[in-house]
Amino acid sequence: MINFSNSERSDALAAQLRAFIAEQVEPAEAAVAEARAAHPGEQPAEVERLKDTAQKQGLWNLCVRDPQYGPGLSMTEYAPLAEILGTSRLAQEATNCDAPSSVNGDAMIIYGSDTQKEQWLEPQLAGLTRSAFAMTEPQTASSDASNMTMTAERDGGGEGADWILNGRKWWISGVLHPNCAYLMTVANTEALSEHTDVSSSRHRRHSQFIVPRDAEGLTVVRNLPKFGYLDADGHTELLFENVRVPADALLGEEGGGFAIGQARLGSARVQHCMRTIGVAEAALTLMCQRAGERTTFGQLVSSRANVMDWIADARIEIDAARLMTMRTAWLMDEHGNKAAAPQMSAIKVQVMRMATTVVDRAIQVFGAAGVSDDTPLARHYASLRALRIADGPDEVHLMAIARRELRSQNASSAQNEQDAQNGITREHTS
Repeated sequence: MINFSNSERSDALAAQLRAFIAEQVEPAEAAVAEARAAHPGEQPAEVERLKDTAQKQGLWNLCVRDPQYGPGLSMTEYAPLAEILGTSRLAQEATNCDAPSSVNGDAMIIYGSDTQKEQWLEPQLAGLTRSAFAMTEPQTASSDASNMTMTAERDGGGEGADWILNGRKWWISGVLHPNCAYLMTVANTEALSEHTDVSSSRHRRHSQFIVPRDAEGLTVVRNLPKFGYLDADGHTELLFENVRVPADALLGEEGGGFAIGQARLGSARVQHCMRTIGVAEAALTLMCQRAGERTTFGQLVSSRANVMDWIADARIEIDAARLMTMRTAWLMDEHGNKAAAPQMSAIKVQVMRMATTVVDRAIQVFGAAGVSDDTPLARHYASLRALRIADGPDEVHLMAIARRELRSQNASSAQNEQDAQNGITREHTS
């Protein structure tokens, strides 16, 4: 039986988290933004104060499910907390629950060696460092992760030899944060030739490496804007020119990069979706407030039939998306990430489409103010529209959903045909 009711622990943390954001985070947002604008290469002291407060209040590493490294909340317990964190990047950082660091930590817990965990994971979980994830490339269709062309070659023979990385990455988030210490980096470790059977090896071509942020040969080419918005932590284009890392920089096994990437994205997609639902809820609140304050042609905007439809549709679509996402979280808890994979694809499409539509309609109700920086809506729209491409574009997830459905339908048809040949009437058998 599926039970979406919150545990007492989750409810208590949700109340604490709301109070922390209202009393500590929101009053600090303007000062933090000003400090980052004035000194972009430095971590504001106010952020560190918030992190210290969050740790003392037990609001720390809430997203870490492994009880050895964090509070050990289930995905179903954490999902409502992610929704609360959705509209505040500062709150996410203050609680050490912001991507991509949190997602890299999940992968490191599973695949990292003891040495890697001591050097990279533990400082990150302590809030001393952050990290980035370098996969996407400008010269390839990165929606197919097996396309990645950046190379990693051993410098000489033997398993103890250093690796040399060459290539270009872009849209790598978090690199410009002053505390970014390493990049979890995807590179091609298979030398393809005309004799290579590409079809059988496409998911074994790549490996993942831990590359220090200050590695020689690693250059930030530019910070990429989203619809004109530049994020403080950056979405960067990077150039790797003969970047040397030691043999033990390999994360997991050679050729296991694709599997690590897929495992890494499991919990990330549910967290992304719940945070996005939080953004949609905030946009709906703003839309209702604005519609109840403004009049056009002698009537409140909220009395207009089309606006009432937008509000009603938003409530239906947000609630439906939340239920679908909570079901996915429950499947992950009860049956594992693999069993929940079809639902992960579904919510990635459903939630991003829903939230983009809700925010777009809120912008329409605000009129000119909606496309300005007087409200958070324009920035929300830019971020949400980008998320329909990040972590697998809509089309890739739709393809995966359709393929699963076709296999299921074909299997069902084949079973019915076999039953007919055997003279079995399925509804009369037990």
